[in-house]
Amino acid sequence: MTPMKKAILPVKRKLQRQWKTLRFRLSASNHPLFIGFYRYLYTPGKGSLSAFLHHYSQSKRGDFTVIQIGANDGITHDPIHKFIKRDGWKGVLLEPQPQVFHQFLKEIYAKNEGITTVCAAIGEKDGAQPIYKIGFSDMRWATGLSSFSREKIESAFEEGIVAANCTKFGIDIPEDREEWISEEEVAVIAPRTLMQRYGISKIDLLQIDAEGYDLEVIRIFDLPFSQPAAIVFENVGLNETDYASCLALLQANGYGTRKFGPNTLALKKDEPLYQTYVAS
Repeated sequence: MTPMKKAILPVKRKLQRQWKTLRFRLSASNHPLFIGFYRYLYTPGKGSLSAFLHHYSQSKRGDFTVIQIGANDGITHDPIHKFIKRDGWKGVLLEPQPQVFHQFLKEIYAKNEGITTVCAAIGEKDGAQPIYKIGFSDMRWATGLSSFSREKIESAFEEGIVAANCTKFGIDIPEDREEWISEEEVAVIAPRTLMQRYGISKIDLLQIDAEGYDLEVIRIFDLPFSQPAAIVFENVGLNETDYASCLALLQANGYGTRKFGPNTLALKKDEPLYQTYVAS
């Protein structure tokens, strides 16, 4: 890196932090500027996942129910945040990490009466389970890597993902490897309990960002029972075998699928937008 770039980098990072803070506050307050931009000025890219979500949300005419697994801070790299705010979705958003939940997710949706935020992970049965995290940073990139699989965190170190982010944000990786990964016990709720407790009778969208645990979440949700009309999940954390298993499971339950970069959309074949966004 040249001396000039080194000098500019801290200024750039400061401006990025300030913009992120401003955007969070505008969203959390449901500020007319934030809502108005997405209502009147925003145009999603043609044929993109955002285009599907845009048209799918509008097709439900204010009657849209979402369950989100792994909501994190509720806004960063979140494909559905703007539509929840713009169109007044209802539903339940889960984030198991207490610090992230209380500092960000709970606050950003405090003024959205139709949205319930829950500090828990999804699981086969109610209880508790350890989650593994980057042990020396609570920045968004680090909390976003948290997983029920310790191996996933170890892979993030081995593949240079952690090192790249540490370099980007000027963080030193501790010499003591014991400090690399931390463990925390988090609450777990089963899908049937979740739906019964929060009065969910239909799921228009099951949104999943579970850091490689996405296939397990889809299995746990018992598709013949929960019947989500649409599912969006991350495919980047799944190996080829698990991704193929995931697609086979979805197809066996009446879904067509389409890959949108790091995310995959699964949509029931009887949904009106199926021909436009999946079959085409």
